[in-house]
Amino acid sequence: MNVTDFDYDLPENFIAQEPANPRDSSKLMHLNRSTGHVSHHVFSNIIDLIQPNDVLVMNNTRVIPARLFAYKSETGGKVEVLLLKQLDDTRWQVLIGGRNVNTRMQLKFEGSAISCKVTDVLDAAERIVEFSQPVNDLLTDLGEMPLPPYINTRLDDGERYQTIYSKVEGSAAAPTAGLHFTPELLIALSRKGVKLAYCTLHIGLDTFQPVKVDKVKDHKIHSEFATLDSKNAKLINDAKLAGGRIIAVGTTSVRTLETAGILSAGGDPSNPQFNENICAWRPVIAFEQDTRLFIFPGYKWRVVDAMITNFHLPKSTLLMMMSAFAERDMMLNAYEIAKQENYRFFSFGDAMFIT
Repeated sequence: MNVTDFDYDLPENFIAQEPANPRDSSKLMHLNRSTGHVSHHVFSNIIDLIQPNDVLVMNNTRVIPARLFAYKSETGGKVEVLLLKQLDDTRWQVLIGGRNVNTRMQLKFEGSAISCKVTDVLDAAERIVEFSQPVNDLLTDLGEMPLPPYINTRLDDGERYQTIYSKVEGSAAAPTAGLHFTPELLIALSRKGVKLAYCTLHIGLDTFQPVKVDKVKDHKIHSEFATLDSKNAKLINDAKLAGGRIIAVGTTSVRTLETAGILSAGGDPSNPQFNENICAWRPVIAFEQDTRLFIFPGYKWRVVDAMITNFHLPKSTLLMMMSAFAERDMMLNAYEIAKQENYRFFSFGDAMFIT
């Protein structure tokens, strides 16, 4: 499989620059992957497509103000620091925007006495930095919301880049499929008998990294911290055993659930093809660890029955995941239909419900 197999043409005017208002007024495409049938809805109508005893699994991660502006203490050269993963009280894995930022270099932050030094140089623009003091409680003043690079419009209300159920701080980007839900919609779904479950996956580097290899199998996906607790694992398993579907809200929930299924089968999430015979449904188990699960066509699904997602970038690992869930040509055809129907793409764009 070549990365170019997941390419498609997308004129810039299709890229949403602002979130829908209200959240659940966005468009919703329903794709039946068994038949290829496509229908069009408003997102609030998803309540008609989800049945009692189905379980929605949502990622409750919360985006931190992870974009920091610094300068080199020796030269004054400007540097942008994107926090990706906290390693301990003062050490972070970061993505650096700036030239020649090497080991032992000291960075200072605009309008603050806080500084950091580079302790390790990793792949490409990744670095490990050590701050002069813990910064968790200072990020509101020190940083800003790291909107994706394809969004050029200023976001006045940072909460519009948070899901309404965001809770656990740690992400460098929002789980954007969840941005469509309102409190009223979740209450209505719950009253209908739909179960609501939560997991956590802190979104990191791969959200910002293009796939740079030619062959899909050669791409090295970065790890992201994920957790599913025992209470939510039981809720998910009980709903499945009662005849409900496990519906993942977003690709991050997909990765968390499938990781839990692979671990349940005694497998290694960094090698999803570890046992071709284990491709039936697996109960999920509670876990708390980094996951390197890379889902692309040929993957053996173990947990997820349906998913809610946005429309993803060409040649991205997320589009590869969608093409593993539905057939690649079917997915690319759905994207062409979305363009014909003037759907909005990417983080602030419209949604797709794949069943």
